[in-house]
Amino acid sequence: MKAPFQSPLARELSAFLAFKRSRGYGYCRPEFMLRSFDRFLCRLPQQRRLRQVNDAMLTWLADRPHRKAISVSMDLCVIREFWRYLHRCNPQRFAQEPRWPRLPTEPRFTAYVLTPEDIRLLLRAINRLDRPRFRRVLFHTLFLVLYCTGLRVGEALRLRIGDVDVGRRVLFVAESKGRSRWVPFHVSLASELARYNQVRGAFVGFAAQPDDYFFVGVNRHRLAKTTAWATLCGLYRDVGLKPSAGRVGPRPCDLRHTFAVHRLTRWYRQGVDLHGHLPWLSAYLGHVDLLGTETYLSATPELLALAGERHHRRYCGRKACGNAVKNRFAANVGAELLRSSPAPGRRRK
Repeated sequence: MKAPFQSPLARELSAFLAFKRSRGYGYCRPEFMLRSFDRFLCRLPQQRRLRQVNDAMLTWLADRPHRKAISVSMDLCVIREFWRYLHRCNPQRFAQEPRWPRLPTEPRFTAYVLTPEDIRLLLRAINRLDRPRFRRVLFHTLFLVLYCTGLRVGEALRLRIGDVDVGRRVLFVAESKGRSRWVPFHVSLASELARYNQVRGAFVGFAAQPDDYFFVGVNRHRLAKTTAWATLCGLYRDVGLKPSAGRVGPRPCDLRHTFAVHRLTRWYRQGVDLHGHLPWLSAYLGHVDLLGTETYLSATPELLALAGERHHRRYCGRKACGNAVKNRFAANVGAELLRSSPAPGRRRK
């Protein structure tokens, strides 16, 4: 059990957290932010703790100047919701809302979409892992699960033995982003998962229970996210996709972007109806609608070329159709030039 809040707003913070969770929100990361705000209030002088709550909120947001704007924006969303809760509970005391800073709501990091050659290089680098040899099979299977199913890294690491049905070729992702889903996978991945199960049993040394974690670390328990993240980033550096220092280059979560883009590319090659298939991809990734899926659909040269080829076949497949489009385009351009050009004998002002 976590320690209670300690600031003069401890009762309000606890009530706000309970209110959010009563509505079905996990509120794990926001709780971490609220506890940071609680510790900040405890460091303020006694006379400023309650009389200047609005100023304290703005000062807390600017307390760590080296953070990224998107990270501060996430803190802003939580603290703004807390202020509105205070306003509903005590409108006389919290009457005037602070002037919140305008911050970006989306990260500026551009996703790195891996190519099939990059995938092969990474698999060869994984096969060179050692100490212990179980790491080789562990990260080989984890990498394939992330790339072949598009799971989030945290979703894959939270999988239990009972969530992985190799016979029916389906994964059960429980309570991710407020919802659960079934994720079917290909028979080729099923054979890799069955092989990992055998190696995992020999490494752990005891019979697996349905509630045991599927991916285990060297401690024979759950594989830590920091360990998985650091190992995958090290593999990126080993194959030359990521520099030795700095927060640039591909990230482990870019495997999810890669899955979405490669799936869309295959659909373009197959000539399927994208408007009918995109909701399938959205449901498979665990999104409520297509707006969440748009984040993962980055444009690549291959994808743009396939889209242009489909457009050409659709509208310019026949010579007559192509000539008609060209003539219509030329007529529109000519009319626009006539409208924008000065009359004969006059100078443009």
